[in-house]
Amino acid sequence: ERPPPGGGGGAWPGLPGAWSPSAYWNSIYSQFCFFTDHMNILFIVVDDLRPVLGCYGDKLVKSPNIDQLASHSIVFSNAYAQQAVCAPSRVSFLTGRRPDTTRLYDFYSYWRVHAGNYSTMPQYFKENGYMTLSVGKVFHPGVSSNYSDDYPYSWSIPPFHPSAEKYENYKTCRGKDGKLYANLVCPVAVTEMPGGTLPDIQSTEEAIRLLNAVKTNKQKFFLAVGYHKPHIPLRYPQEFLKLYPLENITLAPDPWVPEKLPSVAYNPWMDIRQRDDVEALNVSFPYGPLPDDFQRQIRQSYYAAVSYLDTQVGLLLNALDDVGLSNNTIVVFTADHGWSLGEHGEWAKYSNFDVATRVPLMFYVPGMTTSSVNQGERVFPYLDPFSHVLGQSKKVVELVSLFPTLAELAGLQVPPTCPETSFHVALCAEGASIVRYFNASEEKVEEEKGGCDDTYRCFNEESVALSQYPRPADTPQWNSDKPKLKDIRIMGYSMRAVDYRYTVWVGFNPNNFSADFEDVHAGELYMVETDPNQDYNIYNNTSHGVFLKKILGFLKH
Repeated sequence: ERPPPGGGGGAWPGLPGAWSPSAYWNSIYSQFCFFTDHMNILFIVVDDLRPVLGCYGDKLVKSPNIDQLASHSIVFSNAYAQQAVCAPSRVSFLTGRRPDTTRLYDFYSYWRVHAGNYSTMPQYFKENGYMTLSVGKVFHPGVSSNYSDDYPYSWSIPPFHPSAEKYENYKTCRGKDGKLYANLVCPVAVTEMPGGTLPDIQSTEEAIRLLNAVKTNKQKFFLAVGYHKPHIPLRYPQEFLKLYPLENITLAPDPWVPEKLPSVAYNPWMDIRQRDDVEALNVSFPYGPLPDDFQRQIRQSYYAAVSYLDTQVGLLLNALDDVGLSNNTIVVFTADHGWSLGEHGEWAKYSNFDVATRVPLMFYVPGMTTSSVNQGERVFPYLDPFSHVLGQSKKVVELVSLFPTLAELAGLQVPPTCPETSFHVALCAEGASIVRYFNASEEKVEEEKGGCDDTYRCFNEESVALSQYPRPADTPQWNSDKPKLKDIRIMGYSMRAVDYRYTVWVGFNPNNFSADFEDVHAGELYMVETDPNQDYNIYNNTSHGVFLKKILGFLKH
């Protein structure tokens, strides 16, 4: 073992001073050798999935395969996206940066050009010797990922997109009159679909093919699989309707627009209105409401689409067993954001409410969240939803923490915490690793005073999640759900703690990406214990200076 350059006990260039020469060579070896004991990563991300799953206590939804994964995992019951719309959320958690740092609030810019040349989670694994593979919708396609899903930076081979994806918005939904429509509610006969298949079926088949390939090549891998359902249109195999008789489907517990909801906070669900079946209802803008019977049909089809998704996850996990990799593969399951199902008189995402920002999040880590499995023993036998108490953490966590968390779980060096301004920093994370919550009881985590290295990130051990949503105006208009950057005039910053949600809507200048917290347009404050559905806004009759101070401290750090 040579001493570092310059002799003596100095540090090796580019490495922490505490590293020894042996650690240096082991690091080099691990980056270029595919036959190490490192854990593989299977990263499953779902489009528009709120936590309506059996493992989250939902009594109606049938999700046996995801529930089985949860039974072997640490499950976070309070996980939140940073913005409740696809491209900004995905770029945020894949780079480990918040939307104010990626400067992506819409779909129309590529962060490497528009904000900074930030490394991504898959890129970091690729640079550390992993074969990185993307199947389905992982990055949002289009401008926001350079029309390439950020290949070749993030992926070892070009990402796979199912050929059936291009038919998603075609008129493939058969109406009662026998004609084809582009409906919101769209149960289908798969054999009648173009190509006789659906996108998520094709993604599962490709992911299974790749699992067999990496097993044969003995390469350590980071395989990201993005499922499209339950994103609209709610197009899924019609047999899943049998699981949810319409007479069992209720309306949302609070299907009205709350009396004290600021108009700037409301999303008018324009993408829903543009579907043929909704358009035919001639619902008034912006508040609706949709007819009760149609609300039930939407909820029924959302649940059916979730059960269809569950079968695809089950087949994928079963294949992980088949290739003998369940014992050395970390499995992450999450979503890019939630989806309103009539709560507050709202549909779709596009808001700061829990129903739009809260996501399922679970980590299966062999030997940590479950005991090791003997060779040949199955962890994930496929479960049939037609025939057929978990480790949970209530800590409030964020999707922006995924990057450092997976790096730590895989034994890689955890990216450093970003400085206050990090546009020039290629590798850093604005979220903190949440591995410290995995095997500790809630009480133990509360007692740990050294568990958080950033006072503002944890607010004296109060874990919080920050989400945000842009608006073009104070009142709902045609582009309120998805304003382009140049049209953004207001930003709603929302802080979720275990016992409250505080949101402040402030003036925003899209030319210099600045928020003016002295220009407050509206505010919201909901106390979770007495108002779990966030229906009764007490902002105007409560002192909320302490909450504003916290949110400002969070944004500055």
